[in-house]
Amino acid sequence: MSRHLNAHCPVLLALCLMLAACSDTPEPAGFAGLGADVTEEAFAQPARGDDLRFPDDFGPHPDHRIEWWYLTANLTTDEGEPLGLQWTQFRQSLVARNPLTPAPPAHRWPLEAGWMAHAAVSFREQHWFAEKLARGGTGQAEARARPFEVWLDDWHLQATAPGHWRLRVRDQGWSYDLRIQVEGDPVAHGDRGFSAKTAGGEGSMYFSLVDLAIEGEVTIDGMTHAVAGRGWFDREWSSQFLKAGQQGWDWFALHLDSGDKLMAFRLREEDGGYLSGSWVTPERAVIPLAAGSFSLEVTGQRQTGAGTVPVQWRIRVPQQGVDVTITAPPGQYWNDGLFPYWESPVSVRGSHRGDGYMELTGY
Repeated sequence: MSRHLNAHCPVLLALCLMLAACSDTPEPAGFAGLGADVTEEAFAQPARGDDLRFPDDFGPHPDHRIEWWYLTANLTTDEGEPLGLQWTQFRQSLVARNPLTPAPPAHRWPLEAGWMAHAAVSFREQHWFAEKLARGGTGQAEARARPFEVWLDDWHLQATAPGHWRLRVRDQGWSYDLRIQVEGDPVAHGDRGFSAKTAGGEGSMYFSLVDLAIEGEVTIDGMTHAVAGRGWFDREWSSQFLKAGQQGWDWFALHLDSGDKLMAFRLREEDGGYLSGSWVTPERAVIPLAAGSFSLEVTGQRQTGAGTVPVQWRIRVPQQGVDVTITAPPGQYWNDGLFPYWESPVSVRGSHRGDGYMELTGY
């Protein structure tokens, strides 16, 4: 969702409803998942002019409804084979709390938020996916900025030293243990971090780390592979859901051989959709891409058990001399959780070469 804004909200709402049924906390009322004594206005709404604050924004935002931490990696095994990884952790608030107000003590079993985590491995045209759910406030799932740490049960992303992280995920039959070096400062998307998602101006706060040097081990069916490559980390939070008429999300994060990076997304609507993106130069200059400055075109589809999915795209950014074809590898890359969506590595060919990741929701 990265993913991402709004696309995962229905499943997060379902999670919060399920958790509330096991709690003394008042149940959510309505689609937004608000407590009986909490109004929509209680949640902070991102807006132009809001500032990003580091390192605090790596931590949770309990005054907002929804947020996530999201990492993808394009890796190569020591045998030279490509391998893709994804990890995402989501938080949805049931009630709003000022970030300066201490959280309720864990022994009271508070229910301020529901948590969900996704992890996947893509290798040799196969895709492994796992999903975990948790209630917040008891230590089972949480995030903090100082020191940076995000976890749900034994799935754990944490800072081990300045600029160095470790990510550990384990599921039945597969696992990974990655060492991550953060290279460069965070990249703010949109207007200094405010990323509009509609023509009316609703949106999210959104930044990325676009250069992660990654190495580690991935174990599948008892065989461990040493891997190395590069990754992309997204951080996003908001208080708004899909507006009426928005059908889903197409999102791309690309590493190009020129050293440039490209993030682009489309929120699909009947009239085509809302487009936005960022062009990031090797020197970390960020050029916002508005509708009209680039185009996304489906050029190939694949029939899957869940329907037809657009697995090949043409992306053009004329001002940057970009005309590339983005292609998913052979295989099925559904994250088949409570809310299924497509998440796959992609290759880049054309005016530039490279790799990256693609997320498609609502198909």
